Amino acid sequence: MDFSRRTLLGQIARLTAGAALVPLSSLANAGMNQQPPRREGDSSKRYAMLIDLRQCIGCQACTVSCHIENQAPLGSFRTIVSQYEVQNESTGDIATMMLPRLCNHCDVPPCVPVCPVQATFQREDGIVVVDSDVCVGCAYCVQACPYDARFINEDTQTADKCTFCAHRLDVSLLPACVESCVGGARIIGDIRDPESQISKIMAEHYGELMVLKPEQGTAPHVFYLGMDERFVTRPLADPAIWDVRDNQGEEVGYEFAGH
Repeated sequence: MDFSRRTLLGQIARLTAGAALVPLSSLANAGMNQQPPRREGDSSKRYAMLIDLRQCIGCQACTVSCHIENQAPLGSFRTIVSQYEVQNESTGDIATMMLPRLCNHCDVPPCVPVCPVQATFQREDGIVVVDSDVCVGCAYCVQACPYDARFINEDTQTADKCTFCAHRLDVSLLPACVESCVGGARIIGDIRDPESQISKIMAEHYGELMVLKPEQGTAPHVFYLGMDERFVTRPLADPAIWDVRDNQGEEVGYEFAGH
């Protein structure tokens, strides 16, 4: 019998468990949408990411490279690629759709004003980050995020999320997920620079771009190209990735599986 065992990575379950500790009444009184001033970063830039779903093959290289780069705890991810079976409404044909998900670095981030210690804040360049030295792990921000993009890091007991790899952008490097994307599906850049790659693609495909949950009014800055309109509301899904451990419980690798 194979001693390896598979454990579904329950990021969404972790988010739900952490958020349940915070009373909804507390969130309601936390000053939602009273955005504090931005700080740090380059005010001349506004970073955004465009994900071309026509190029995403669901290889999960982005998920793994991000996990390694940012040293997230086992079972927690800053970015995942969910897989769905989609039926063509006209023909009835079934196809598999990939939907990469991460923090949307909103212009009106609901996670920022609810933080009682201002550990979560938005930089001048639009990137939303967490100061783990200040964060008290209250999980207000986890519950406030409409994109299920935050979790409480079990190692640090502080909020954790995608930061667009701001530490890499600050030294002119690409985020780990962008650098490792074999299909070139992820594009990041300064949308205030009309000559940037992302600005040119957004201009070319302006009428085709979509964001998740636009009705939330958060002005997300992760844009999708080639997304089925039925996914704008982002149905719930589990990460299409499993971790493999030996009989001592040690992580020995990853195995990718479709749903």
